[in-house]
Amino acid sequence: MSLIVEIADAVVTELNGMDLKSPLQAQRHYVPSFELKDMSDLRTTVVPKGLVISKSDRSNNTFDVQIDVAIQKKFNNGSNAEIDPLMELVQEIADQFRLRRLAAYPAAHWIRTENTPIYSPEHWDELRQFTSVLTFTFRVIR
Repeated sequence: MSLIVEIADAVVTELNGMDLKSPLQAQRHYVPSFELKDMSDLRTTVVPKGLVISKSDRSNNTFDVQIDVAIQKKFNNGSNAEIDPLMELVQEIADQFRLRRLAAYPAAHWIRTENTPIYSPEHWDELRQFTSVLTFTFRVIR
């Protein structure tokens, strides 16, 4: 199995084992494409995003693996009361990975988290759906 897939699977395992205020069931996909009618329940999708390989020393390389975690849910009216818990979940997930190694792949350690933009305005306007994507970078040296 490729390194990026192994790390994506480790992220799924980590997410599914987290004790969060809003329970979730993460799944790995290459293309997170779902029917809008199926988005009324919270969806958490893990997608392998990118890989940068660079020289570490004479005999090792540094592999920086990017994994996207999408948090999505169709909303009713988009009120603060409806969206704030989703934003809190995004932050809670981001905090859980910070400064840690992946339990299911301990050679991978967290380097950074990106959440830009914090939600998709296009999904908000066109689909009435909250979509936030966290991009995690994990480093493996081998």
